[in-house]
Amino acid sequence: MLGAIVGDIVGSVYEWNNIKTKDFPLFRDDCFFTDDTVMTCAVAEAIMNGGQKDDFIDAMKKYGRMYPNADYGARFNRWLMTDNREPYNSFGNGSAMRVSPCAWVMDATTDELPSEVKRLAQLSSEVTHNHPEGIKGAMATADAIFMCRYFFGGYASDKGEPNSDNPEEIKRRVKEHIEKEYGYDLSKTLDEIRPTYRFNETCQDTVPQAIVAFLESTDFEDAIRNAISLGGDSDTLAAITGSIAEAAYGIPEWIQDKVYTYLDEPLKDVLRRWEKEVEIK
Repeated sequence: MLGAIVGDIVGSVYEWNNIKTKDFPLFRDDCFFTDDTVMTCAVAEAIMNGGQKDDFIDAMKKYGRMYPNADYGARFNRWLMTDNREPYNSFGNGSAMRVSPCAWVMDATTDELPSEVKRLAQLSSEVTHNHPEGIKGAMATADAIFMCRYFFGGYASDKGEPNSDNPEEIKRRVKEHIEKEYGYDLSKTLDEIRPTYRFNETCQDTVPQAIVAFLESTDFEDAIRNAISLGGDSDTLAAITGSIAEAAYGIPEWIQDKVYTYLDEPLKDVLRRWEKEVEIK
């Protein structure tokens, strides 16, 4: 989940000031965490509290109200600040930006998404984003993360799967699976997407682009730079890309240390408890 938080914080200063280049300072003094970070932590908290429907609702409302100025979407903000506990049929990219903790609750001993990961990913979405596209965005992101954990984490090599130590072959398999399973078009390159890509808060116009940003990357930092360079909803795009890139590459220690400096104590506490709850491997 830390990969999503890195992407959010790096992208925070570019959401309303898009840049179409990979040449930018990764961390600026004016970077900050937004709703992507807050809700990712809320999902982790919900899982640690039991991972049931009410746990997700309670955690999202708790952390949303703790951070009322984290730049939530208008409909989500209304849901947060009222007693309403019903979903509102959203297909916004908020479901995908916050889902990453769900993909780390089990060892990645298979490339197939386990039923418990599916349950958590779907539930984390549908408590608010219960439109099929909203659920699909969360599921596709969780699936990509889990597949990367399986292949890049060495589980596939341990089983003797062919080409399981070839990063490009792994990415090809991830790409083919996501296209087949979720119907996303991942055929365009970043250079083809970038010139016409504009701000968009839907899953269907954020998740595919975020996955392509990962597929064309060489390491974690490069993946974040790819995502930011597209423009659009920069913090959320980079949060989704970062969550997948973490599973593939890990996060350099200096980036981990730096991102913590932007977080306050309650969010750091969630991360510390999550690291004890889930062994990142």
